[in-house]
Amino acid sequence: MATLLRPALTLLIFFSLLTGLAYPLVTTGIARLVFPHQAAGSLIERDGKTVGSLLIGQGFSDPKYFWSRPSATSPMPYNAQASSGSNQGPLNPALMDAVKGRIEALHAADPGNTATVPADLVYSSASGLDPHISVAAALYQADRVSRVRHLPIEKVRQLIGEYAEGTLLGFLGEPRVNVLALNLALDAAH
Repeated sequence: MATLLRPALTLLIFFSLLTGLAYPLVTTGIARLVFPHQAAGSLIERDGKTVGSLLIGQGFSDPKYFWSRPSATSPMPYNAQASSGSNQGPLNPALMDAVKGRIEALHAADPGNTATVPADLVYSSASGLDPHISVAAALYQADRVSRVRHLPIEKVRQLIGEYAEGTLLGFLGEPRVNVLALNLALDAAH
């Protein structure tokens, strides 16, 4: 029995150190050398203060800002420690109530907007932390942001175009806009 136990414990310790310590340290070190901004969380700083990350969504409710995709994380929205979806199916009354409430909030913030509300403004994502909205969702909100900020609509649409990101490899996903980056650009333009 002892002849089997010693090699097993030796291998357990060796592979624990290799895969649990050495590998993560090496890959983190390489990432920090090759992709320093991304490895540090793609943080954005303004005036020496961290204002957010390009990788994690944030909630914006002020009408002068573009609103993010809703978050289903709990106990608070956009909680990166609780990344998950709501797991509510399409027939769940709670999901329908949440969607109706989000549509009402969008209409209350922009009563004159009669366009169809894009789905990504009323349905939360699987992670609850998406930092992007579709270009259609940004354009849906453009009139409200333009009116509240007293900026010409052409300027707001120009910023949406400048901050729109294309599809991955030219065919994966859909064009999207990083909400935090766009809102910071609006603040700078205003």
